[in-house]
Amino acid sequence: MAFQPIENYGVIGNMQSIALVGMNGSIDFLCYPDFDSPTVFAALLDDLKGGRFEIRPALSNMRVRQLYLPETNILITRFLADEGVAELMDYMPIEEDGEQPNEIVRTVSVIRGNLAFEMLCQPRFNYAAGEHTLQLSDRSGTFLPADRLCPPMCLYSTVALRRESQGLTSTFSLKSGEAATFVLGSPRPKGQPPEMELIKQRLLDTAQFWRR
Repeated sequence: MAFQPIENYGVIGNMQSIALVGMNGSIDFLCYPDFDSPTVFAALLDDLKGGRFEIRPALSNMRVRQLYLPETNILITRFLADEGVAELMDYMPIEEDGEQPNEIVRTVSVIRGNLAFEMLCQPRFNYAAGEHTLQLSDRSGTFLPADRLCPPMCLYSTVALRRESQGLTSTFSLKSGEAATFVLGSPRPKGQPPEMELIKQRLLDTAQFWRR
């Protein structure tokens, strides 16, 4: 995959860290858990080895637009084609109590059509210098770095995941009005996955925070 020009990236953040989201639906840069932490994704620096977290629809002759929800840091990437229209919403939740986990929430939805999607989550910890193992369960996968420079991270999903080497992939279809959500962050306590049914409320709380 060719490098994206820097102007093709939107920025999301939660005042702890930031992620760069390309117009191709790929997070190509993320330091975690803090601004000055080692990278988890760095395809912006090395397209082949840096690592990425990509969600993209299978559309031909696709046009892409990026915009923010007004007065917020919530990023929308809109994919438009003759076959249909899809929308990817990316943000890092912020709430007044400050007790929410340090996470990235990615929700992809279909506005028109019946569309197929591909997801790839391919972390490469510590500027791709670190190794990690992967533990896969029903709809989550935990990445465990071999060194202590990077904390473990977990991807939770509303669609089925499968292993691809030391990364996670998913192929799924959505029709108009349907959505799929992915949450990437620190592993939740055992038996306490993210409350996917509360994603809309977390979105509203985050938007309210930015607009206050």
